[in-house]
Amino acid sequence: MFQLCFDCMWMPLCPQISVLIPECGILPANISSVLHSFSSYYLVRDLPVYQLLEETFLESLVKKGNFYALSYNTKIDEDNAIALLSSGQLILSLDKDTYEQLGLEGRPSLYNHKKAMRFVVTLDLTDKSLTPGTKRYQRVLSSLKDRLPLRYDFLFTKYNTGSDEDQTLNKLLSRYSYEEHKPAFSHHTLKNIPCPTLYPSDIQGKTLSCDPHHFLEWLGAVNLDISCENAADSFLSTYVCPEPQSSVSQALLCTVTGFISPENVFVLLQELRQYFDDPKFTPWISLTVHGFMDSPVSWGATEHGFLKGGENLYNFVCFKNQDYWLHMATGAQDGCPP
Repeated sequence: MFQLCFDCMWMPLCPQISVLIPECGILPANISSVLHSFSSYYLVRDLPVYQLLEETFLESLVKKGNFYALSYNTKIDEDNAIALLSSGQLILSLDKDTYEQLGLEGRPSLYNHKKAMRFVVTLDLTDKSLTPGTKRYQRVLSSLKDRLPLRYDFLFTKYNTGSDEDQTLNKLLSRYSYEEHKPAFSHHTLKNIPCPTLYPSDIQGKTLSCDPHHFLEWLGAVNLDISCENAADSFLSTYVCPEPQSSVSQALLCTVTGFISPENVFVLLQELRQYFDDPKFTPWISLTVHGFMDSPVSWGATEHGFLKGGENLYNFVCFKNQDYWLHMATGAQDGCPP
């Protein structure tokens, strides 16, 4: 069932993940190893978009999968935003003027108002019609290179590629200014916190278990270090932990930020499931994955819109018996998760 979820709804572009492990004070070595093995990512400055279609880059890296790119510091509701997915889909979310100047076939954004002021162009770079040398490939390349040479800062990441792919990427990077980064990792122990009581079989929260929606709200408060005790002298927050609840002596909260591939997330999820192979005090652990607010895509390759907050995230609650809850949260300008 976990593999099915990965295939059908995974978000391709993730800037942050969080893991919460109740009744744990020290990060287990195997989970720490997975977190520290996350792929590096690159911030490439002033990269021409047509370079993503360069023949060697296309054949040696893009078409082999496990490579991701996202335009950096571009606002989805104001600027042009571009994403390249591991499926080989190049997605351009464009304002009206840029779209008309490029002359590429696309469709109006799903989130236009009365008039179409934004358009989405989707190019499947693995399609035979976009093989280097074909008429369509030359037309697309000419649009991006000659007609309107778009340039942006980009984030790149790849997962588990071979030496040929690394060589191709390094060759491209050497021609531009770039910075290599490792995802930033932090963790700390929470002491004596109220914690909702969860039972996997009671998904509706009607009897013994906390309501899943209330749990997700509580989880957000914990991640943001918001007190859930509603102290009488506190005017910052009157939020309380939902019922039923119990006191947890300690809980470990881990956070990773960067440009994180879904393959890395999946490896972590599999490791978290194995956490219960040995007896543990806690009956569950939680993994939360956030999508980029300004990504042109959210679930799979569905269009993402910003509106107020650009929300798109999902959360797994993994139970000791290998059942799980899956929360999928999205804003009003997003397609419903599958």
